[in-house]
Amino acid sequence: MTRPFRLAIVAGEASGDALAIRFVAALREQLGERELVMAGVGGQGLIDAGLSPLFPQADIAVMGFGPVIARLPLLLRRMEDAARGVAAFAPDLLLTIDAPDFSLRVAKKLRRSAPSIPIVHWVCPSVWAWRSGRAKRMAPHVDRILALLPFEPAALAGLHGPETVYVGHPLMERLGDMRPNAIEAARRADADNPLVLLLPGSRRSEINHLLPVFGDAIARVASALPGARFVLPAVPHLAALIGDMTAQWPVRPEIVMGEAAKLAAFRSARGALAASGTVTLELALAQVPTVAAYRGASWEAALARRLIKLPSVILPNLILGRSVVPEFIQDTATADALASHLVAALADGAARESQLAGFAEVETIMAAAGPSPAAKAVAEALAVLRDRPDES
Repeated sequence: MTRPFRLAIVAGEASGDALAIRFVAALREQLGERELVMAGVGGQGLIDAGLSPLFPQADIAVMGFGPVIARLPLLLRRMEDAARGVAAFAPDLLLTIDAPDFSLRVAKKLRRSAPSIPIVHWVCPSVWAWRSGRAKRMAPHVDRILALLPFEPAALAGLHGPETVYVGHPLMERLGDMRPNAIEAARRADADNPLVLLLPGSRRSEINHLLPVFGDAIARVASALPGARFVLPAVPHLAALIGDMTAQWPVRPEIVMGEAAKLAAFRSARGALAASGTVTLELALAQVPTVAAYRGASWEAALARRLIKLPSVILPNLILGRSVVPEFIQDTATADALASHLVAALADGAARESQLAGFAEVETIMAAAGPSPAAKAVAEALAVLRDRPDES
């Protein structure tokens, strides 16, 4: 009788859980009748899928310098607990997902105590952007990295990091949700009365730094395009703050909440003003021409200039290796600059067509991994086990 496949997972936060659940479903399909047994760290969704938890995920799901320092003794203890628990479980594979400051330390500890256990990490840390020395340090204790972005394998190779394979981005599975139907396409085509997305970020600090200049920018856009309508998809816990900050704007956006409302706005939008981040990739795949901006505290900007050595911080630009999305950082992110480029992106013409052509290239490049990132991730993880004599 074939023995069960033993999978250990360390997922430190909700976004990692979502990837892990897809991985487990794809692995079960690959295993067929073979039983899957799981242990590790994950949220309720993973537990419902069959994971036996070593300890509550909430113990390690912290973000920000202050909260991490406050919980540091517990975090250090949980790293030891995770490494010991996985070693005792003796899995065929350890899959660590995102949360690199925690999960890769667990991988390092496990490699020391149980060197025969294969370790695969899903979601490449942004070593290509900053703290590049991490790539080489990961190599001894990570057998393979599964990357979300197509340029990451070459970047990791150049930094002497672990073997890295592009498996695709989960956004590629949602293209149908982001593409307009006939009615929405007609709405998007209306250059005289455009729907414009405002996406100032999902963190309080981003909102505080970007929203005021976004307000000044859209006042200028509305002056140039009186028929324009502005929609701001907000995360629920920041909706009240955004409402207060926009209450006195001469041109107030419609604030919407929830994923369905956000996707509906994406499908009808003709253009967007967005914070730099993953949302710029969403907009590119939704074929929404975008002007991107970033503003932070002056000390953050000074630190970023020292640490980040990239020609762009915008994902579509990085994927293409050239600038198609205009980006404005810190002092260059003025209302006049944002407004003038947004008006150009909303109008039929070269600026808009250049972005749309670039976005089509982004989709082609990202589609190269295949239709299912989870299935590709499983295939690449299992490939690490091929030479194991006891893999049966």
